[in-house]
This record gives sequence, C-alpha cells and structure tokens, in this order.
Amino acid sequence: MESICAFVLLLFLVSCSHGLARSHGIKGYDYGHSTSLRVYKRDFGQSSVVGSLPLVDGQPQPRREIRDLHKDKDQWSLYILAVSWMQYTSQDSPFSWYQIAGIHGAPGLTWGNVAPLPGNDNIGYCHHVSILFPTWHRPYLVLYEQTLYNIVQYIASLWPPEDRDRVEEAAKRFRIPYWDWAVSPPAGESVLPLSIGGSSTMNVSGPNGIQSISNPLFSFAFKPFNGSIFPDSPYNQWNETKRAPHPSTDPNAVSNNSFVAASFDNHLPSYQQRLYNLFSNYRNYSHFSNEGWMGSNTNGTYDSIESLHDSIHTIGGGGWGHLAIIAYSSFDPLFFLHHANVDRIFAMWQIIHNDTYVVPTAAVYASHTQNQGDIEDTQTPLKPFFVNDTAFWTSETVRNHETFGYTYTEVANKTRAEVITAINHLYTDYSPATMLLGSNQRPAAHESQPINPQTFENIAQQHSYRSRAMAWQHERTNRSPPNALFGINANDNFYREWIANIEVKKHALNSSFLIYLFLGDVSDDSSSWQNCDNLVGSLGIFAGRSRSARAEQWKVTGTIPLTSALMRAASDMDISSLDPVDIEPFLRSALQLRIALVNGTSVGVDEVDGLHISIVSSKVIFPTSEDELPKWGEVEWNFDLVV
Repeated sequence: MESICAFVLLLFLVSCSHGLARSHGIKGYDYGHSTSLRVYKRDFGQSSVVGSLPLVDGQPQPRREIRDLHKDKDQWSLYILAVSWMQYTSQDSPFSWYQIAGIHGAPGLTWGNVAPLPGNDNIGYCHHVSILFPTWHRPYLVLYEQTLYNIVQYIASLWPPEDRDRVEEAAKRFRIPYWDWAVSPPAGESVLPLSIGGSSTMNVSGPNGIQSISNPLFSFAFKPFNGSIFPDSPYNQWNETKRAPHPSTDPNAVSNNSFVAASFDNHLPSYQQRLYNLFSNYRNYSHFSNEGWMGSNTNGTYDSIESLHDSIHTIGGGGWGHLAIIAYSSFDPLFFLHHANVDRIFAMWQIIHNDTYVVPTAAVYASHTQNQGDIEDTQTPLKPFFVNDTAFWTSETVRNHETFGYTYTEVANKTRAEVITAINHLYTDYSPATMLLGSNQRPAAHESQPINPQTFENIAQQHSYRSRAMAWQHERTNRSPPNALFGINANDNFYREWIANIEVKKHALNSSFLIYLFLGDVSDDSSSWQNCDNLVGSLGIFAGRSRSARAEQWKVTGTIPLTSALMRAASDMDISSLDPVDIEPFLRSALQLRIALVNGTSVGVDEVDGLHISIVSSKVIFPTSEDELPKWGEVEWNFDLVV
C-alpha cells in the first residue's frame, strides 16, 4: 500500500474581518491571526491508517448524545469548529469532508490508493444489504472521528493562555456525538434538535471570541461544486446538501427542516417500537444486521437494524433531500450523527446477544472493492480502512468497539442486565412491555402469580401516556379498558404484539420510496402523509438505480409495528381487546396502505414489484424486573394485506 501523504489542510482566510466565505455568502470562523497566517498550511500528520483514539487516564471516552454534548460549552464549541474546519478543507485533501463523505457512495472516488475491482470504478466502498453492514461502518466512523479529533487538538491550542489548559483538557476527551432518533425528546422539543436544523447560521465560541458562522450541521456546501458527480437532477444543480427541499426540484430550493422535524416526531412511536423489538426478539446477528431477504426468514425476523436505519434516511431526506439517496447521503452532516447512533445500538445489542456474529454470506451488491456474490465473513477486509500500512480492519478485529478508544455511556463497564435496564428506561414510551414495572403492585421477580384485572386497570390509567400511538404529542387519555392490553392465565401476564411484515424488491421503483400504513381515511395529498395524525408508521426503502439485472431482483424486508396504534384505538374504545378475534376485523376494515417516492409522487400498489405485506402477532410475556426484556412467543401469521 502506498501510504497517503500526511494530512495537509489548506484554510484560506481571505481577511481577518471576513473569514472564510461560503458559496452563499455566509462565513466560517475567523481565527484572527496575523497577516502572515491568512493563508497557511497545517500538517496534522494523519495517514490513511485508522487507529485508536488516545485514552484518557487509561479509559476510552464516551461518545455523547448531541443534546448532552451541547450542554458542555467547551466540547460543543470544539466540535462545531472542527466540523466547520473540515468542511472548508480543500476537496483535494483525502481528509476533507468531501473525500471522507465520498468514501460511502458518490462520486465513486478511490481513497487511500485502495483500487477498485474492474468495472466497479463508480461505486462507493459501503456495504448495504450485507452481513457486514454494521461492521463496515464502524471503522468508517472512526476515520471521521480521528480526523475531527486532530483538528480539535489544534484548535484548542489556539485559545488564549488563560483558557487554554481548560479547553485542551476538553479536547483530549473529544469524541463524535450521536443523535438518538428513538428516544423521546425533552418536553417542548423535537426529535430533531434545533442545533441541527434550526438555522443555517449559529453563534459559536472560539479562540477569537463568539462569532456567527454557517451552521456546519445544517448542510455541507461543495467548494467547488461539480455537478457531474451527481448525474441526477436536481442534485446536479444544488451546491449544498438539502433536507426536504422546497420547491423540491428548483435550482434555488431551500431546506425545510421544520417539515423533517415534524415527520420524525410523528414517526417516533414506530421507530421506538421497532428498536425495542430488535433488542428483545432478534437474537441472531444475521437477521439483526441487515435487511436482505434470506429465504429462511420467519414471521419474527423481518426487521433489522439496517432496515430501521433506512427509514431514518428516507424521513431525514424529507423528499429529494441528499440523505434519502444512498449514493449522496453521506454528504449531509446528519449522516454521521445518525450512523454513530446505529453503531451505539449495535454495541448495546452485542452485549445482550454476545454469542452470535458474522457468518459467511454472499454479497448481494458489488462495492468499490467487492463483487456481487463474493462470500463475506469475519476475515473480509473492510476496505479502505487500514489497520496498519499493509492490512485492513476486519469484522473480527472491529468486534469490540473499545479497540478504537471510544465507548457509550449505556455500555461502558456495564453488565448485560445494566444494558437491558437502560433500554427499558429509554425505549418503552410506546410499548406496553414495561408498564407493570411502574406499578407498586407489580410482582417480585421470583413471583409468577397473575395480576388481577383491577390491578391492570390501575396500571393502564397510571401509564396511559404510553398509548399515544399516532403522534407522540397527543394528549394523554385515561380511558383504556382494563383488559384491552393484557392477558391473564395461570402462569404469566402477557400482551399481544401486532406487526406488519413487509418484503419488496429494493430497486422496484429505481429510487428510494416509502410504504405508509394508516388507520382510517387518508388524504389524497401525498405530501401530508408523513405528518398525518392517523399515521401508524412508514417503512423507508433506501435505494437508487440498480447496479445489475441480478440486483434488481433482490428483496429486502422490514416492519411497521402496529401495537402502539392499536393501544390508542383501545383507549378510544374502537376495539375491546388486542386479541385476534377483535383485531383482525378491525385492521381489515381500518388499515390503509399508501406508497410514495421520496419526492412525494404517489405510486399504485400494483406498480411496486415484489411487494408482500402480512399482518402477524405474538403473545409477549411481561418482564418482571427492569433488567429483563419481554419474552416473545411464536410470531403467528394472521392475514395478508398485500399478496
């Protein structure tokens, strides 16, 4: 391997008063150096080797949720300044935002002299619909993280002497943040933090005081912009990334982050249920890791972390936005915040289910360095991420995330029981699974006697806020009938989970698209679907134009949970129980299906090749302590919505 030359970052300061001019006139941070430093070079000594970040007092440092990081003035300032710096780095640098984002998909550039296979020149290195999906993205994030870490250390050294020691101490602990899109946000806030989408500019405190700069989390502006890297319109006309662009195909479209935020709020019940189900009922890595239809899928294995991740991409793009298109998604600053959360979920899942991992599986899609059909296993090189000058990281060597010098609060020095406790605290606002744990009348862990109906009624009233199904901001209701959510028998206390299982050809529409489910009437205006009050959820299919005729035939799978929506229907007295005898006729009558491309164009069901939707359910036994997950029974087929 020919090592990449040392990282040379060119930062052009046009003048001390104007800093770095963005393509649309907004600026980067002005560090206020003397005239001789207005144009300077800074060598950080970074190579293409992805290594461990320095430990602090012998310990890996935690990646923090972005809202938590925002409370830490010094680390927040360093993070924002470093992301901005990286975005203004010359696109010719291998450690620029442009080139590191470009590893994933477009423009199919070769990074680190890791050459493509013949015919794969224009494909990114990323692995999707692949057993390597979680593991490949792990060193990718670390490359991004160590690039920011090096910039952070230098920026900290520029602080005035009276503050430098404090800021440099914060810099040593720096790790990239994650954005938890599945946790209920603080009261009055959106799932999408204002720091990301609230404004295209922001105030930041730096070595030269507080200044207003372009918000580097809002968008990335190409410098220069070359429309040829995005062959599709309108992306070949936009010189910066967009979210929910409006007007959608206009060359001068602007991002509508308010629409994106509202969509995430409306989808929170669905995303949280999906994540909790993955933790509690997906015990096999092959099913958990990726969305590929394996032929061996059972009714209880249609979902995956990749499929859930895809849905975040499609909603985050908001229709035509870069994040919704596989090849373009990594240029949006939201990409790395999103994927850091996916890695965190993977780390948590690994502790709960530590006896299953990568098994040899054929690649569904080609990448820059992999051919379709190649067998991928724990020893497959995760290119282009070097572990040293001659070898690459593999799934085996990235299995322990702490190898890279970072961790997460939920897993750092935690037992399996402690991780499960964290999951039950974070991700059960829209599930009945832990409702009994909030009652003073719940049985001790060693007790097995059933709870009487009156106790169920009391618990339902105490925790009825959890039945806010269609949109998390709905008013709480205290009208849940006592036995609508629960079952009682001689041995266990249980409820029934309801799920829509979906399989479809990933490239059925040659673009990303969304499959929506509603309870009740649906507006003809497809642009309103993401924010309808009666939306149960949507499944995002993260796609593009197929790379081969063989790939066009490949199916992916995912789910839309129905339980939370049915809980609300029970609280509104539309149904009397969650038993199949009540739910099947209700769903056959009320459940409505709609499909739309990410640009909002409505699509008929018969236009979507390979679509199959079945409604399934399972008895689920309540956990008896907060360090237990619910126990699922067999997931049973109830009826087909689409054959």
